[in-house]
Amino acid sequence: MLKPVFCSLLGLLATQPAWSQTETAAPMATKAVAAPPAIALKPAAVPLSPRQLFPGLFEAVQLGRIFPDNKTFVDAAPKQRPATILAAWRREKTQPGFQLKAFVEAHFTMPADGSVPFQSDLKAGLRHHLDTLWTVLARPAAPAADATDSLAEFRSLVPLPKPYLVPGGRFREVYYWDSYFTMLGLAEAGKTQLMKDITDNFAYLIGRFGFIPNGNRTYYLTRSQPPFFANIVQLLAKDLGNAELLRYRPALEAEYRYWMRGAETLKPGTAAHRVVRLPTGALLNRYWDESDQPREESYAEDVAAAKKSKQPAAQFYHHMRAGAASGWDFSSRWFKPGGGLESIQTTDLVPVDLNCLLYNLETVLAEAARVAGQPAQARLYDTKAAQRKMALLALSWDPKAGWFQDYNWRLKQRSQVRSLAGTYPLAYGLATPEQARRVAAGLQTNFLKPGGLVTTLSATRQQWDAPNAWAPLQYLAIEGLTHYKQQALADTVAHRWVRLNSRVYNQTGKLLEKYDVQNVNRPAGGGEYPLQDGFGWTNGVLLRLLNREQPQ
Repeated sequence: MLKPVFCSLLGLLATQPAWSQTETAAPMATKAVAAPPAIALKPAAVPLSPRQLFPGLFEAVQLGRIFPDNKTFVDAAPKQRPATILAAWRREKTQPGFQLKAFVEAHFTMPADGSVPFQSDLKAGLRHHLDTLWTVLARPAAPAADATDSLAEFRSLVPLPKPYLVPGGRFREVYYWDSYFTMLGLAEAGKTQLMKDITDNFAYLIGRFGFIPNGNRTYYLTRSQPPFFANIVQLLAKDLGNAELLRYRPALEAEYRYWMRGAETLKPGTAAHRVVRLPTGALLNRYWDESDQPREESYAEDVAAAKKSKQPAAQFYHHMRAGAASGWDFSSRWFKPGGGLESIQTTDLVPVDLNCLLYNLETVLAEAARVAGQPAQARLYDTKAAQRKMALLALSWDPKAGWFQDYNWRLKQRSQVRSLAGTYPLAYGLATPEQARRVAAGLQTNFLKPGGLVTTLSATRQQWDAPNAWAPLQYLAIEGLTHYKQQALADTVAHRWVRLNSRVYNQTGKLLEKYDVQNVNRPAGGGEYPLQDGFGWTNGVLLRLLNREQPQ
């Protein structure tokens, strides 16, 4: 059974709207002596984001669409201090012949092209390609800025003390949930040191900000992503022993505080940050972002989308940002029935996947307490996990559909959208054998396509809907089916996914971010940006599945 996890202290960056609550949970004791060298567990001041550093100029650039991708400007590095650049812009922008793009390129260093900078050697084969990509996607450690670097604090990239891997394409920084699935491949390749480096980087981020951000950029410091840090620790513990549970226990506990912030004073039927207290008193969680502004990396898209929505802008932006925090940006699972992006309601939903991850965080914390010889603490977390499991299964299981579905805590009803998030209770062992059997039957009948499992049953042109499929969801479904002895279906899914990945590689020399599994001769589409290649989590899952089919 998989052992995922995630949670943190906290890093506020934005003002909360009136309908948001902001209570803070009491701090928990940590065992500092067990922490890795990088972790301090003393959250520092949050650095400013590009929009905060360059007010006015930022909006002009992003809404003016001088770059096809809004992520270009937020990843650019200023050549002078913000005050100097802003003064020059205000002075020059009204002059005849002023060109904003030329101004930006003169005052900022543009990010490197995100495409993978090497030519595939098809004759060398797929495994050689995978081995090469670990080097291609690697980024070096960045030491703490020295006093002579006067511009360090104005760059959006947050330096990390150890080497790490990026996903590829436009994604030039580390991403939280991507990294676990990428590390599955590192484990297969025997790259234990790089796995340790990535894990230490995440512990460092928890120590600095109180949580693991979406990515190591200042514009991501208002949200996290699906909590897989415990999975990462478990990967290390499998190779290096249970001492890793103790080593990272303070970071795991800090993440838990982050996810449970506000829980102690929360009234039944209300929510605060990432916590929802049900009318019964049970606690579950939702995805959340602390800001109610457009995402800086997708600023123009969010502003345009908000104009089409009937929701107040701040509420709409919260839902959009929470959708980004889920990693499923975007999907019909977050929309009102029959609605599109304008109807997004992410923060109103208690997601199946997130609560399975937090259930596992609680079980891993219980195990860490047992390893530390603290049975009372172990019982505490075991009780929390049992309570979460009971509440989640009661709300999310639809006996008519035979599926686990998200729950709308405001409307007190289950969502009718079936998605691969419904396989998480199998991957993490929450489902009963009968529930697992029915989910497997639903996968076979409705989700299984020529190239693997489709993400949802709706074709909406959103990238986390049909006909697209993603490596992490294939892997978790396969693991869940295997856990409940649905091996024939698990093998079918794995074989179809490996065959699709391999065929596209042989045709194009690329491994892609996502795939069309319904029409395997067509590239995946939808979303806010073009199809990306690289690609970290595709590589990691593919190598893991290849080694299962063809052990080396």
